[in-house]
Amino acid sequence: MVRILPMASSSLHLASLRPCFSSLRFSSSLPSSSFSSRSTLTLSSYNPSRRLTLFHLGTVIPQAHIFGIRASKFVKSEGYSTEAGPAGNVAQASTGVSQENALEWVKKDNRRMLHVVYRVGDLDKTIKFYTECLGMKLLRKRDIPEERYTNAFLGYGPEDSHFVVELTYNYGVDKYDIGAGFGHFGIAVEDVAKTVDLVKAKGGKVTREPGPVKGGNTVIAFVEDPDGYKFELLERGPTPEPLCQVMLRVGDLDRAIKFYEKAFGMELLRKRDNPEYKYTIAMMGYGPEDKNVVLELTYNYGVTEYDKGNAYAQIAIGTDDVYKTAEAIKLYGGQITREPGPLPGISTKITACLDPDGWKSVWLLDIHA
Repeated sequence: MVRILPMASSSLHLASLRPCFSSLRFSSSLPSSSFSSRSTLTLSSYNPSRRLTLFHLGTVIPQAHIFGIRASKFVKSEGYSTEAGPAGNVAQASTGVSQENALEWVKKDNRRMLHVVYRVGDLDKTIKFYTECLGMKLLRKRDIPEERYTNAFLGYGPEDSHFVVELTYNYGVDKYDIGAGFGHFGIAVEDVAKTVDLVKAKGGKVTREPGPVKGGNTVIAFVEDPDGYKFELLERGPTPEPLCQVMLRVGDLDRAIKFYEKAFGMELLRKRDNPEYKYTIAMMGYGPEDKNVVLELTYNYGVTEYDKGNAYAQIAIGTDDVYKTAEAIKLYGGQITREPGPLPGISTKITACLDPDGWKSVWLLDIHA
């Protein structure tokens, strides 16, 4: 988790953090249809091993060693070439490790989406909405006055077994630009109409009344939280993962599907084209939609880029090995923004990357995987 400092220009920049033993954080149109936010172009789980921070790492392991391959089989005779990174750290150049070998490891890795990080302007107001209207529980809250931020984790179960949200409040920053790229979060509820009535009673905003999704039978509704983040309510029976979707818009759906399959090890659960509304969606995840959180990728016809704003931050994903994860991501077209390595003073290792559309994810050892 990385701290965000308000700047005079209203844009936010990443700030450095010192490691601690509790939690760290990352600082970082088409017309709207009547039934979803998909075509609208407007815009961590806790245990001591999951602290996230930004820092430069000085140790890099060759790809061939990472995947258990003899280096001489893939490395040119002149050896590994290196180049200086932004802060003088050494970055490893590609060594030609086969994609087949990387893909084999990715499929065997124990991966789980841990939490999603985003910024809010009034933490107490947002916590109240999530607990009273959406039925979440406040799992923990931590104020860091010397760093001028507070964060809170909320969800429907313990962080070591459930996908949760991490809300970040930066002192003095009461508004963020959600941008056009972020879509919505999805929550499975047993009675959508009842939940909508509760949201209305608490003064919340309903942007789509309950009813069947166009072209299907699932009853849905859309509501907005105090900061304008959209939540899709999906009527389902009891599920172990009520916080069930994160929707992001992408400029090339086939490219994104391939990346998330190969580099992230996700499965394409389903894909649906909606020519009437000029968009296509793909559901990606590590298990069935009714039992796991999924990533919903949305492609709007003809739109190749989106403004991401400064509100949404990233998803954190657990892995068995951040070094192998980073190299697999490089092989399949991702950009490593934080080379893999240990956090200062402790053994936890992390890495961070951008997908081909610029969406950030953070990877860390998940001891509960």
